[in-house]
Amino acid sequence: MCPVPNPLNCGLGQETEPFDRICDEYPYSTYNISRKTHILILATTRSGSSFVGQLFNQHSDVFYLFEPLYHVQMTLIPRLSHSKNTADRRVMLGASRDLLRSLYDCDFYFLESYIKPQPVNHTTDKLFRRGASRALCSPPVCDAFGPSEVNIEEGDCVKKCTSVNMTLAMDSCRERRHMAIKIVRVPEINDLRALVEDPRLNLKIIQLVRDPRGILSSRIETFRDTYRLWRIWRATGRRPYNLDLTQLTVVCEDFLNSVSTGLSQPPWLKGKYMLVRYEDLAKNPLQKTKEIYEYLGMSLDKNVVKWIQTNTRGSNELSAKHKYGTVRDSAANAENWRLKLSYDMVDYTQTVCQQILNQLGYKAVNSPEELKNMSLTLIEDRTFVPFL
Repeated sequence: MCPVPNPLNCGLGQETEPFDRICDEYPYSTYNISRKTHILILATTRSGSSFVGQLFNQHSDVFYLFEPLYHVQMTLIPRLSHSKNTADRRVMLGASRDLLRSLYDCDFYFLESYIKPQPVNHTTDKLFRRGASRALCSPPVCDAFGPSEVNIEEGDCVKKCTSVNMTLAMDSCRERRHMAIKIVRVPEINDLRALVEDPRLNLKIIQLVRDPRGILSSRIETFRDTYRLWRIWRATGRRPYNLDLTQLTVVCEDFLNSVSTGLSQPPWLKGKYMLVRYEDLAKNPLQKTKEIYEYLGMSLDKNVVKWIQTNTRGSNELSAKHKYGTVRDSAANAENWRLKLSYDMVDYTQTVCQQILNQLGYKAVNSPEELKNMSLTLIEDRTFVPFL
């Protein structure tokens, strides 16, 4: 069944013909004429996506959701057990696309079927990382914090706001002009084509990439059990024979497929795609954020600017936050993997990921000395212009 488009999405000549008719039925005086922007941050784990998410989370007119696809994965993956099987992958992606489509329409009841235990009376305390969304820690969803409290800690929100009422969350979503969702569970941009081409959505994708060597280093520190054998390699200098190399190769393959598609500028991505290197954002956070907002056709909110100034200056009293925190000296953080990985691990990564490193402008090192020489950057100056 084809849901009726959200009237907030009724735009200026961007719909197909039947949608134009539906849009004509809504008096323009009721709604702002410009369409709701649906922002999708396409990333992978430990690539700096929480940081990018904050650039929207802090905007007073953006409703932000942090990885809602977690619930789809938790429901389906026990059955599909990280399967490489194409049919299983299709089930997972189909469910993910359907959920994203509903969320962008501010329909959160659809998400409830994936939350365990199932919400009662549309209320749950099991929504993944709800405290990472300012909208879910603010009225009408939660009244625990005053408007003057700018930096609401995730843990405080979870404690004080307790359960989420999905009906109130939907109200909050509808009140805001834009919506942003961060995902790390969709492998590549081609998997999103059906959403990009859906005339009911005004989808704009920001693909976030990071040097795969940096991603690997960060994952080794963060996911200690899953990446235990990599730590053994680092400690002993010997690569364990049963090391799961797909933990690295899949990142590079997905990046390569996505970036190659995005940069080849297929017509279906026109006006819908921007590639952002985490390292560029870390080096010039304010400038890069301005470029992102320009691509989206949105005005930069003063709260976002304030958040950037507070959280990227390297003010160290905040940077010791937990591993999923976004507050840290971003520029120094971008290349500190070089001090954490052994040269043979870096050399191996450069071999299997050579193509994508070249394409994204990440330089290879040829000796342990070069690796540890932090006065030489491994990030080439590259300009990736949004496809407008």
